[in-house]
Formats: sequence, structure tokens, C-alpha cells
Amino acid sequence: MLNTLVKQVDPNMYRYDEFDAQFVGERVEQFAGQVARRLSGELTEDQFKPLRLMNGLYLQLHAYMLRVAVPYGTLSSKQMRKLAHIARTYDKDFGHFTTRTNLQFNWIKLVDVPAILRELADVEMHCIQTSGNCVRNVTADQFAGATDEEIEDPRPLAEIIRQWSSLHPEFVFLARKFKIAVGACEKDRAALLYHDMAVQIVKNAQGRIGYKVMAGGGMGRTPYIAHVMSEFVEREDILAYLEAVLRVYNQDSRRDNIHKQRIKILINAIGPEEMRKRVAREFDEIKRAGTLQLPQDELDRITAYFAPPKFETGLSDEMPEAGTDFANWVKTNVSKHRAPGYAIATITLKTPGQVPGDATSAQMDIIADLMDQFSVGEVRVTHEQNLVLPHVRKKDLPAIYAKLKELDFAAPNAGLITDIIACPGLDYCDLANARSIPIAQTIAKKFENLDRQHQIGELKIKISGCINACGHHHAGHIGILGVDKKGVEFYQLVLGGSGAEDASIGEIMGPGFGEHEIADAVERVVNVYIAQRKDGERFLDTYRRLGMAPFKDAAYEKAAA
Repeated sequence: MLNTLVKQVDPNMYRYDEFDAQFVGERVEQFAGQVARRLSGELTEDQFKPLRLMNGLYLQLHAYMLRVAVPYGTLSSKQMRKLAHIARTYDKDFGHFTTRTNLQFNWIKLVDVPAILRELADVEMHCIQTSGNCVRNVTADQFAGATDEEIEDPRPLAEIIRQWSSLHPEFVFLARKFKIAVGACEKDRAALLYHDMAVQIVKNAQGRIGYKVMAGGGMGRTPYIAHVMSEFVEREDILAYLEAVLRVYNQDSRRDNIHKQRIKILINAIGPEEMRKRVAREFDEIKRAGTLQLPQDELDRITAYFAPPKFETGLSDEMPEAGTDFANWVKTNVSKHRAPGYAIATITLKTPGQVPGDATSAQMDIIADLMDQFSVGEVRVTHEQNLVLPHVRKKDLPAIYAKLKELDFAAPNAGLITDIIACPGLDYCDLANARSIPIAQTIAKKFENLDRQHQIGELKIKISGCINACGHHHAGHIGILGVDKKGVEFYQLVLGGSGAEDASIGEIMGPGFGEHEIADAVERVVNVYIAQRKDGERFLDTYRRLGMAPFKDAAYEKAAA
């Protein structure tokens, strides 16, 4: 339910009040008791599994993995330092930022979990509902509140959805996990159309702001693009409408087959028009009851937590000059800000050779220092496993770049071929069929020449170690899926996907390539694009114009020879 206690507003991000603190604290102590019972043998692993999953704890190949929620990707410097401390104290000195904007610790001991959760609670963080068959971490555009492209900041609505869905008595044990994203721009940086449910802030013909709601997107073994459920939902009705969608899903979804239990399967089975009718009926019932309207004063209260910082005036809007390396970084990693003299800076955790999304405790500490010194104590985690400093003065960019260079986080490659998304794969995950990390590293090293990267232009590679698609391979311009063939790792190429506003599902090329062949196959595909593209075409544009055939012929040419 929405919490209604009032406290001093701290701009830029939501702050726990008394209700939130008590809620998280009680949950931590409850789970501490469950951990103690597991350690004593009172609970078996089968009995403990559903309890740990609802608290973000997985048992993977080598150790427990703890997934920490980062709602709508927003972190304070205090929280970043706490994550660094936990990495040093309880893990192997690093954390992994994920495609759900969370952070995972991959080497956790069960006995330490209660202490970690208490430390997280001290900085207003938790692991609740980062796993299990429930509403997962709510995500949003990483440029929220900083870009002039948005109608309004989507984070207040994302926070309201987070509060409404946390331990919601009706939706704690859904048929399967349920993922929600919120956006507010025509440009989609949150992969809205690949979500179980997505909300886009829109303005109607009368100039009134409301919400477009979509449902039924998803990846995995049966990928789908979401369907529009309603083009316009009024502000006060948004929670009622979202509840209607979830109720229909909860009531009507299959529960007899784990592969058929997502909302995308339900909508595909009954058709989007029938789904819209069922949601409309449920929505009307909720509206008649009159119990789930979102009061404007509550929306205003939450919105106040995200008040923009007081931007300096009179700053030069010119980009500083600081050499060629800096200029290359600005070209790819710096974006337009709503305020004159300010910029949005993307930190890609993808220097060629690095593990995509990983950061050591020392790196996290220094990023926290950068947040405090240059970005009003705030950073955003992106679904592309990068970090964003949302509010930086242009005149500070050379200093930021110099510090990132010391960290080896100054790769000027945001959106380029070496900015690769990759799941942990078989190095950690017991569901994976193949390794993702070394494949990402090999491909990034193959294309590390910066001139070549700029010649190629925007090209998104996404790698998953299994069909569950945690690496979003369906949405890659070039996707790579790890498969197992009689105990040997192979990799299928998937071309033509997009997770942006022009969302599309990639097409599987054909038989897989061996681990020592896949990077060369990717290079042959890219060479076709370079040879065949027209002026201004991205890889995705050229693929859509030419189709699969020329890329497939080139990819398998050497294998056939």
C-alpha cells in the first residue's frame, strides 16, 4: 500500500520514512530467523528456497548470489559506498550491475546474509522481491529528470508503483515473475516493449498528462513485443488500471507449465483484444469500488522527493577542449541536459577486456566520490549495465574524464560495438548452457580499435548464456545465445533485434558457432554491413533493408570452406 507518513523532503531521490524503515527492518529480522533455521537444519533446502527467493537470494553454481534492488536505477553516494563495503567485506571485492538495474554479489555465504541485509537497510536498501514469482524491481529511463526530451520525470510514478507492489497481498505469489518499466519520452531507453507491463507518460490532444499502458512483452524462449492495453489512462486511475491488468493475469494465467506462465503467453493465447476487454471489466469493478484512486496530493508528495537540484545559472554551454581522447569520450558518452551548462555523462563499465557490468569495491568508492564532487551525490544504473552521472557541469567534464581514466572506466564506447551486454552465464549461473563473459571479452578486444568502432557506429551486441535471455539477446542488433550441444558450448547468432522505440525481435541465423568461431563470425557479419550500408544507416537499418541472407552467407562462409 502507499505509505502516507510525511517527512522532510530531500531532493533528487526518494527517502525512507518511518513506515519504510519499519517495513524493511521487520523483513530483515524475519528472514534472519529463516536463515538461522536453515543453518540449523530445521528447514530443508526445498523448504528454504521460496523464502530465500523472495529475499533476493539465489543458490548458484559456486555460492549464494544476493541481488540488491536499485529501484528505477537511482543510487546515492552513501548507498554506493555501502555496496563497495559489502563487496570488500562479504564478497570477492566486486559487484555486478545487471540488466534490471540491480547489483548482484556472486560469492555470498549464507551465514552472512542477515548482516548484509541489516547493512543495506542502514542506507535504505533491500533485496525484497528481486526474485521469486512477484513484481520485480521497477525500472525507468536512466536520463529521468535530466533530459529535456521527457514530458515529466517518470521516477515518481515508478516509486509509487514500487510501494504499491511491494508485498501486495494479491500479487506476492504470481504464476511467474512480473517486470514493470516506466518511461516518459518518445525515445525509449528502458526497453518498455519487452516488459510484462510498461507505462509511458503521454500527453493527449487536450494537453492533459496521463499514461499509456502496454502489456505482454518479454524475452526468454518465446519472445514477444508488448501490446497496448490503453492509449490513455488518467493520472488518478493508474494504479487501478495496473491492478486490473495484474488481476486478469493472476486469475487467468496458466500454472501447469513453467514455460507457459508469463503474461505474454496469456495475451498471445486469448489475443490482445480479448485481454483489453478483460482488463476493462476488471478496471470498471475496481473503479466502482472506489478504493484505489491515486490522490493528487500523494502524487505531489512523492514527486517532491525528486525535485531537481538547484542548477547554477550563467554557466557556459560550450564544451571544454581537453584533447582528442576527451573529445572522443564526449562524442559517445556525453548527452544533452535540460539545463544550460550541464550534461549527462555515461560511464561504460565495458573497457575492452573487462567483465561487462562488474565494478570493484575501490572503483565503486571512487565513483561515489565523483558523485559527491560533480553529480549532486547521485548516479543511475542502466539496463545496459552502465552507470550515468545525471547532473554534471560541462566545465567539470575534463576532471571527471581524467578520474574515470584512472579507474579504467573511461572507454568512449557508449552505444558502440564494444559496449556489450552480457549475463554472468556459465561462470556463475546454474541455469546457463554456456559462458557469456569470455565471449564478450573476446569480441570487445577484436573491435577495440576506436577508429574502427566509430566507423561501425551504433551497434548493440547482447549475449545470453541460455534461453532465459538475461543478456537480452533477442533485442540485440547482433544477439548471441549460448547453447549446449552434447556438453559442448555453441553460440547462435541472432540479428535484427531492438529494445528501443522501434522494438523488434531478432531472427536466429542458423546453427551455432564454436566458442573459438563466434567472434570471427560476428566480424564477418559486421563487414557485410560496412560494405553494404547506405549513407547514415545504422547496422539495424541495413539489416532491415537487406534481410538475413547476405549476413548469413558471410557468417558461414569460412565454416563451409
